[in-house]
Amino acid sequence: MQIDFENYSISPIQEKDAWRLCNFMVSNADRFADFFPGTLRENLNPTLSELFVAKKVKEFHAKEEFLFTVKENTDRTIIGLVYVKELKKVEGQGELAYCIGYEYAGKGLMTKLVDKIVRWSFNKANLNTLQIIVHHTNIASKKVAEKNKFIWQKIVPKVHQMPNGEFVDMELYELYRKS
Repeated sequence: MQIDFENYSISPIQEKDAWRLCNFMVSNADRFADFFPGTLRENLNPTLSELFVAKKVKEFHAKEEFLFTVKENTDRTIIGLVYVKELKKVEGQGELAYCIGYEYAGKGLMTKLVDKIVRWSFNKANLNTLQIIVHHTNIASKKVAEKNKFIWQKIVPKVHQMPNGEFVDMELYELYRKS
């Protein structure tokens, strides 16, 4: 499965993505340190990335978590990631988490990517509710949620641990599949 749009593509993580993923995470380490610390920590070198990718491929096939890479089609460079995670199959609920590299930020790409993944999540993964959890300082991510018609629900207290150990409040947005 691959979703193409403009000069980009979204596809499930693959074993061959390990080196590119390592390059992506390391070159954007400052950008991802606060809100993607686990993914960053697990991709700091090619060996770690190979282990991470193997685990994520297995989880994708088992339908436990879905990790998609976003690639620039000309040279196949990874420019972003989109997770569909925290799956609650009985309730039909999942959470979206996403990140994009420095040079692609602010161009509206993530809004389009989330739209594509929302459609996939509702139509292929058979989810009924999607959530986005974002820190109040991440204005760009809040705009992505709002432009994709996610509705602000509430502040979730002390739900995310920062790299310094501090737990911070996050904002919860939700989108429901139309009947």
